[in-house]
Amino acid sequence: MAADGVREVTLLGQNVNSYGRDLKANGHPQATFAELLAAVDGIEGIDRIRYTSPHPKDMREDVIRAHAELESLCEHIHLPLQSGSSRILKAMRRTYSRERYLDRVALIREHVPDASLTTDIIVGFPGESEADFAETLEVAEQVGYDSAFTFVFSPRRGTTAAELTEDLVPHPVKVERMERLLEVVQRRARERAQRFVGRTVEVLVEGSSRTDPERLRGRTRHNKAVNFSGLAAAGELTEVEITAATSQTLSGEERLLARSVG
Repeated sequence: MAADGVREVTLLGQNVNSYGRDLKANGHPQATFAELLAAVDGIEGIDRIRYTSPHPKDMREDVIRAHAELESLCEHIHLPLQSGSSRILKAMRRTYSRERYLDRVALIREHVPDASLTTDIIVGFPGESEADFAETLEVAEQVGYDSAFTFVFSPRRGTTAAELTEDLVPHPVKVERMERLLEVVQRRARERAQRFVGRTVEVLVEGSSRTDPERLRGRTRHNKAVNFSGLAAAGELTEVEITAATSQTLSGEERLLARSVG
């Protein structure tokens, strides 16, 4: 892929950071996910590495340290929360607690202070009380996600959760809770985005801006979308000075001549 000009790769897996756990059991040399990241980082021509989606139970310190030590590994970690309530997490069979999750966040902030943190959150899982939801709001406020995928619970055929018929959260309550969650997520994301204003960041150009064909769009290592004025071509890395930020996107001006492919 690198020989064909690919500059960014994403390692994809259901619990991608549990990679290698089954190798030893099947008689193969055991490898860790951190070692896999280092191997990809060593490939000449690969400028950026991402992965999705990790599981909090497998977010080990060596993986977190890799973000600080490997040049190609982006400063972005998607860490699904689902719920800020340990009781609801147990009902979801998520195998980690609120405390374990926040411990992982603290470790990320320690080793990669500027990391962009994104997440998934489900509102209205069967049995979720107002107190449980309040704990989710507290985590969202405390962590300050750069963005979040938020969902209202709906039963999916064939899952254990679909068989839960007691303590269902009424739809109007789920909608009202979602509105409160979005307020917190978007406000904190907007606050977090301001740290980029005035900074010059590396952008991988994707093409023309969807909202203004006279401008370009691209993505930072922090996985922030950027609309900017410049002359770079799709597939090039360029430096952009950020002049404005919203909860969703950054805006700026190209600072340096784009580094051509190769």
